[in-house]
Amino acid sequence: MTLPLEGKIALITGATGGLGGAVVAALHNDGATIAVPHQHAGELDTLRERQGLPADARLHGAVVNLLDAAAVETFCNDVATTHGGINILINIAGGFAGGKPVHATDWDVWQGQLDLNLKTAVLTSRYAVPHMIARGSGAIINIGSRAAVQPSKNLAAYAASKRAVLYLTETMAAELLEQNITVNAVLPSTIDTPGNRAAMPNGNFDTWVKPAEIAAVIRFLVGADARIISGATIPVYGQS
Repeated sequence: MTLPLEGKIALITGATGGLGGAVVAALHNDGATIAVPHQHAGELDTLRERQGLPADARLHGAVVNLLDAAAVETFCNDVATTHGGINILINIAGGFAGGKPVHATDWDVWQGQLDLNLKTAVLTSRYAVPHMIARGSGAIINIGSRAAVQPSKNLAAYAASKRAVLYLTETMAAELLEQNITVNAVLPSTIDTPGNRAAMPNGNFDTWVKPAEIAAVIRFLVGADARIISGATIPVYGQS
């Protein structure tokens, strides 16, 4: 039986994190070959073990600095050469910093948030899209945040960087419409990951959205049934 994503090549940043691992499993289980840029040697083996993937799983990657344009270009070109192209790009890499009002937040925090949450998505898109165009279609998913559309105090740098990701999504959707490449974003609230539980031990974990639930939405958006959806920003808040 042919799996729905068989023959598709998916490049997933941030794949070694809590959400990223769930997305890797969801796409791999449906037949995709997964390419993972990661920060440290050994992370790919840890990801494979954590998700219960066999040693011969269609999971490949390399250590890549996602803030280095040349390194990202090389990785994208290597993936396309090795596997015959790139069909799917999922930009999960990012991070959170903040906790102070704007007047008490150093610019270094703002710059760091823009780098982690926006620059990484811009660079991977910059070098993956030409390979999608060459194949005649593609799907890109960016990870936004509830904070990008529902601002609250002491989150300005993070929220602004994620708001920029939404504008990136909408702009690329318009630019790539005629290239048959869809571009969408999902907006999580608090994700139920070990890191978030450790950071917020008094949170109501039952209301937090689960990584597998978000992964299921992403899996739908990169599939055949979602080809008519582009430029969307989809809330995935769970009950929080």
